Amino acid sequence: MSKIRVRRPIVEMDGDEMTRVIWARIKDQLILPYLDIDLEYYDLSVTHRDETDDKVTVDSARATLEHGVAVKCATITPNDDRVREFGLKKQWPSPNGTIRALMDGTVFRKPITLRNIPAAVKSWKKPITIARHAFGDIYRDQEMVIDRPGTVELTFRPADGSVPVSQVVNEFKGSSPTGISMAMFNTDSSIRSFAKSCFTYAIAEQCDIWFNAKDTISKKYHARFRDIFAEEAASRASEISGAGITYSYYLIDDAVAQVMKHEGGHLWACMNYDGDVLSDMVAAGFGSLGLMTSVLVNPDGKYEYEAAHGTVTRHFRRHQRGEETSTNSVASIFAWSGAVGRRGQLDGSADVVAFAQAIENAVIETIESGTMTKDLLALTTTDHPHGVDTWAFMDAVASRLKVSL
Repeated sequence: MSKIRVRRPIVEMDGDEMTRVIWARIKDQLILPYLDIDLEYYDLSVTHRDETDDKVTVDSARATLEHGVAVKCATITPNDDRVREFGLKKQWPSPNGTIRALMDGTVFRKPITLRNIPAAVKSWKKPITIARHAFGDIYRDQEMVIDRPGTVELTFRPADGSVPVSQVVNEFKGSSPTGISMAMFNTDSSIRSFAKSCFTYAIAEQCDIWFNAKDTISKKYHARFRDIFAEEAASRASEISGAGITYSYYLIDDAVAQVMKHEGGHLWACMNYDGDVLSDMVAAGFGSLGLMTSVLVNPDGKYEYEAAHGTVTRHFRRHQRGEETSTNSVASIFAWSGAVGRRGQLDGSADVVAFAQAIENAVIETIESGTMTKDLLALTTTDHPHGVDTWAFMDAVASRLKVSL
């Protein structure tokens, strides 16, 4: 067959360790034989980031803003041990965090559902996508241990020199005056960008959107989130209606209760801590992080696709020793199919969109037929499943894809 022409570039961000090895195989087996595509390549391996003083990460984010679609391999965020291992200049920041900040984006994580890997919650029939507002709140708080009697106050000092405003948080007194205190913050611009990204994603994916907070208790902080989401919902009411979806606000305790008996299929937008916790619950409930997609979306509809998991260091060490591995490549494959499909949608190329769907169908059919990497054996309902190594699984997917085309 002749190759399918992809009209505009996709930004490719290469990564580290086992996922980098798998990344090359995905391109060679599933992408380049079928697509005439311009991949604008950036090497985000930890050593190359070190060589460029992390400029390559900034450049890749800017390229994504220019072209609108990127696909990213898992990368290392170095700690002290990694600095010593690779002889790095310093502990470079998380590439994901840098890209997210430059794109002003929100991360959406969605499970890949399979008939022979059932959800732990019986009512869940469709994937639940978690959107986490990964800014501020408890993750950028200021904390204090109180070891004597006294008063904790929250004070705002206006930059224009006008009179400061203070509120008493608590008076520590009495026979047991010790304790703890914490202050946290957020910004309207960050909350609004989060809300815009959530509605952009929900409208594009044609899925209902939930947002939850606890404004009955936090009548200013949580209520601010509630009000900004309501404003964004009102401003995009015609788009929401046109997509055939709904927006609902819940108290978080009500949302948690409702989701346990809901069939799924919706976007669940959460504040920072809530999203941190609930994304792990949803991932475990649907199987594993190996079956979880991740896409960064900015308010203007720019997309960066990746797997939700890391670089799989343990398997990479075995690969380096020439030993067999059985690494789950599904999320990395779906990162590619997601980016290709989105590029096709944005370009109005139905054949590119169809090809992306064919890749995903080949993966799903391979697993549902009983051939899977060994991490899925304990989760499947298939009788006598066939656990295979990393490359045998990818070969099986490639064979199905070739036949389907």
